[in-house]
Amino acid sequence: MTFVCETNNLKLHITDTTETQYKCNICAQTYLRKWDLKRHLNIHTGDKPFKCSQCDRAFFENKLLKIHMRMHTGEKPYQCNQCEKTFSQKNNLNSHMKTHTGEKPFRCSECDKNFTRNTALIIHQRIHTGEKPYQCSYCDKGFAHNISLKAHIRIHLDQISYKCRQCDKAFTVKTKLLKHYKSHTKENLYQCSHCDKTFSQNNSLTRHLRTHTGEKPYQCNHCEKTFSRKYHLHSHLKTHTGEKPYQCSQCDHAFSDNKYLKCHLMKHSGENPFQCIQCGKAYAMKASLVRHQKTHT
Repeated sequence: MTFVCETNNLKLHITDTTETQYKCNICAQTYLRKWDLKRHLNIHTGDKPFKCSQCDRAFFENKLLKIHMRMHTGEKPYQCNQCEKTFSQKNNLNSHMKTHTGEKPFRCSECDKNFTRNTALIIHQRIHTGEKPYQCSYCDKGFAHNISLKAHIRIHLDQISYKCRQCDKAFTVKTKLLKHYKSHTKENLYQCSHCDKTFSQNNSLTRHLRTHTGEKPYQCNHCEKTFSRKYHLHSHLKTHTGEKPYQCSQCDHAFSDNKYLKCHLMKHSGENPFQCIQCGKAYAMKASLVRHQKTHT
């Protein structure tokens, strides 16, 4: 009897049936293709080569950029076959489908709570175990949720000392500042005629100029509100449609904006990453910290 390999690509077949060729020298992760290793290395270097043309976001992988772009375009290719709801990401559709079936297969062994996602169960269990896997690189504080860590790090970033003379960007490490300076020395820089800021892309300059001119070209067709960025208009439109695409993985709450979901998730983790440097009081939201700090003045 003869077995025929279904893989037509001989080179890929040989790689797949022999020892993995490409190994990361930082974490020992291995890959079948050199391109996959290069893409993985971006995680360690912090390099985000895939930049959004509509806002300042950048990503490790092109597929993440494509998903992000749907926020600007409003594209939602994944439709629920039970109702008319559509989603920009397949995993959001899968989670939504469980609201029809009522399925919550992941159960906590400590308190009998059930969850639709295994990741939600893992995060929930940290309440019982006290595990805080997200460690701050600037101090000894640890957090149960990555969102809380990011919010906490902003406190340190407010105190950073290496500031660019040509723009408002600042860095904790001098080498990062020196690397950033190169972005100002590139050819074809676009300089603002109202201030000293410069940009490597014309569309970035165009967006920046609106802070000086007050121009708001994006108008809501339901009310008279206008916005300087298309993304802000898309977020606003959800207040009219009632759409809440950002679903909490730990309960049934959903939100129209990702920033509201982030604040909500801190209620589950019980973490207060925004701490007052004068008295030590901590808060889940930066706005609450700002209000509190006024009591000291």
